[in-house]
Amino acid sequence: SLGVSIDKHKIEGVTVYHVDPEIVNPKFAKSMFLFLHGGAYIFGGGDASVYEAIVIAHHTGMRILAVDYRMPPDHPFPAAIDDVVTVYRHLLGEGKESARLAIGGTSSGGGLALASVHKFRILDLPLPGAVYVGTPWADLSKTGDTQFTNEGLDRALVTYDGLLIAAAKLYADGLDLKHPLLSPVYGDFSGFPPTYLVTGTRDMFLSDTARTHRKLRVAGVEAELNVYEGMSHAGYITSLDTPESTQVYSELQAFLLQYLGE
Repeated sequence: SLGVSIDKHKIEGVTVYHVDPEIVNPKFAKSMFLFLHGGAYIFGGGDASVYEAIVIAHHTGMRILAVDYRMPPDHPFPAAIDDVVTVYRHLLGEGKESARLAIGGTSSGGGLALASVHKFRILDLPLPGAVYVGTPWADLSKTGDTQFTNEGLDRALVTYDGLLIAAAKLYADGLDLKHPLLSPVYGDFSGFPPTYLVTGTRDMFLSDTARTHRKLRVAGVEAELNVYEGMSHAGYITSLDTPESTQVYSELQAFLLQYLGE
């Protein structure tokens, strides 16, 4: 057992899950992690949206709020970002300090986290204290080097052609795939919160992660890039009993303690 409790409810019409560890780390007593699930913007909703949130709560001792954001085909962009903004505004309205909030997720969840922070800036909202992006889908177009060189080597994604490009177009709903709120690597990262990034050498999104890291560093942002040997896309989630998975989440805890801990 990973020792968490899960409570489903709605915040201003948006379905959310409170995922709380049995023992909250006292250094995170005033903190909360806003979690966004992966799944190419078309999968991973409903009860499945808490999977990685459970793992993060267990390893960090932090309270998690997982957002079951709306998805295509009924709700393409910008529904997902709108839902994240609704929940984030609600937390701020409840008196939560933005500096005590983290936001993040894996794959499309990581991309959505980056895009949401861009949106927070556009709306002139105070930014979170830290960001977690596990192998983020930061560019919906087939642009990064490893979307070519790791094709067929990444045992999770395998190829960009087919499911991924179809999901990207479904989510974008006719917009340019390089719009910065769809592909946040093209956005402005100045003033961005400290960011923890994870990828692997066989990950087709290695380039998305590396390009995001460079954009952050060029903008003067504290950003930590972790690359794991031989790991395909999000292998730390699919194989929880590996040293890589343990390291990803223990180092995530250390990163969050550095920027959010009391």
